[in-house]
Amino acid sequence: MSFRARLTLFFFLIVIVPLISVAVIVFRLIGDNEHGQADARVAQAQTAALGLYRQEVDRAGAAAARVGADPQLPRLLRAGDRNALTARVQRQLATHHLQRVALTRNGQTIADAGSSDATASAARELVGRNGPVGELRVSTITAPQLTALIHRVTDLQAVVQRGDSTIAATVTKLPPGALPRVGNVKAQGGKYRVASFTAPGFAAGQPVRVSVLYDTDKTASDVSSGRVVAGAVLVAFLAVAFAFALLVSRSLQSQIGRFLAGARRLAGGDFSTPVDTEGSDEFAALGDEFNTMAQQLETRLDELQRERGRLQESIRRIGQTAAAKLDRDALLEIFVRTAADGVGAGAGRATARERPGGTLEQRAVVGELRRYGDIVRSVEAKALETGAVAEAATDGRAALAHPFVVADGTITGVISVVREGEPFTHAERDLFQYLASQATVSIENVDLHELVQRQAVTDELTGLFNHRRFQEVVSAEFERARRYDQPVGLLMLDIDDFKRFNDIHGHQQGDVVLREVAHVLRANSREIDEPARYGGEELAVALPQTDLEGTYNLAERVRVAVAALEIPRLDGEGVLRVTASLGAAAFPETAEDKDGLIAAADAALYRAKRAGKNRTERAGPLPARSAPAK
Repeated sequence: MSFRARLTLFFFLIVIVPLISVAVIVFRLIGDNEHGQADARVAQAQTAALGLYRQEVDRAGAAAARVGADPQLPRLLRAGDRNALTARVQRQLATHHLQRVALTRNGQTIADAGSSDATASAARELVGRNGPVGELRVSTITAPQLTALIHRVTDLQAVVQRGDSTIAATVTKLPPGALPRVGNVKAQGGKYRVASFTAPGFAAGQPVRVSVLYDTDKTASDVSSGRVVAGAVLVAFLAVAFAFALLVSRSLQSQIGRFLAGARRLAGGDFSTPVDTEGSDEFAALGDEFNTMAQQLETRLDELQRERGRLQESIRRIGQTAAAKLDRDALLEIFVRTAADGVGAGAGRATARERPGGTLEQRAVVGELRRYGDIVRSVEAKALETGAVAEAATDGRAALAHPFVVADGTITGVISVVREGEPFTHAERDLFQYLASQATVSIENVDLHELVQRQAVTDELTGLFNHRRFQEVVSAEFERARRYDQPVGLLMLDIDDFKRFNDIHGHQQGDVVLREVAHVLRANSREIDEPARYGGEELAVALPQTDLEGTYNLAERVRVAVAALEIPRLDGEGVLRVTASLGAAAFPETAEDKDGLIAAADAALYRAKRAGKNRTERAGPLPARSAPAK
């Protein structure tokens, strides 16, 4: 085999084959990266579109509350005056800048004004003096306005469909029928990537499909451009290598050996060691180009690694959100951190009320917030005053704040972020507003869960704990008393002659009596005590760290307070008086287990009944145990 043939063979095996492998890897990375960015852009746009739709539904809910406050609507709806009702609805439409208002009664539309393309509606029950009279449904945006808003926020095309019909779109020449949930379509002479979600339309039973479309021709163009650049670099490298092989023969084996070692390191993912080059000839230049390509690949792989890290961080936060979905403070911290990262803020915080009507308390802080105290307090005060997103910028600092406004219009807290430098952009404000609305929904879910938990252990009539909770409390307090050698008392109360009282005055008056007596029991109990409705007209309260005498003294105070009650009669004819009999027991003086404690208090209660009522009796002491026989 000639030297030229041998040179050609060596050149093919050592340079071209690794170069093709690198080209395949680079082309695949370029294609995967561009398509991945396109899919991520579509998914992000779909999420933003869903947030905008929900935002419009929230606006419609607030508008429905304002329109529903009109006292004329229930009266006209009950009267069935369609002309007057239609005129009233049209006036509300103009006054509140709405897109559509409809009134229905018993499933029949009585009045309907506004655009037929209205969507993202909210419904509200209209209540007159004698109860519900119909339903009010309001929309603040039309389908064309919604598509324009989505297009402006996401910079993607948007389509709204009802069934197989398109009612609004920012793109033309759509295919017939409904767009797919996820897929590719041809429209307006090009190819688009589609992501859709289904949402309620204006009226019940008329859902709409909202779609965002990303121009995949741009992705294909970016892929082609990237591959052309990468191909050009690789072709240039090949040309230089070929020229160098022709010009240098004696040093070819050593040079090719160095390049082979570098190619093997590159194929193994090691970009840290460059190929050695000597002199300033073409072969040295080829080595420099090879090292440059390796650095570019290393940089790109580093970027991919960072993207992977961001993805892992997002997945971790999603996991934290799922784990902390019922922990208000943990949720707020996640949302504050996410909002600060999303808009490039250096610090942020969230304040919230522990319960309705309570004061705002700081619940989550991210970053060094103390440096920005004045501007943060100012922008939060503005947001709380207006009930909407607020912005402030002063002395090279910018801040955003958004209140947590629940469905009934109540403000339960506020989230804020602040940073040094330029004011926030429109896109950053939209992202912050979306995250704040999601935080509001999450906090509402936590509040709802806590309400359900309270209702599960609360007696609806008296507001005291129910029988199940009473049994749990007595068991827990008894075990604690036994473990730490402490007393625990039990007071049981029964309203005297309650059945005869109900027979004479009625059960509604009896319910009033039960509530008043329960209020007395609660008012005379300590914070650590847990009064409960034991059953019927019988109430009870467990008293931690209280002996028999202390239990008896509390029972007497309650008895005297009940006897002093003046309960207004429902018929307006004066007041009523009631009395109660009470039994007091305590561990370890009168019982040695939980059931014995309840039985002892109950027995003392019925001794008080038999002794003439309106009195308190102590439970008898435990019988003395006989000494064991020797």
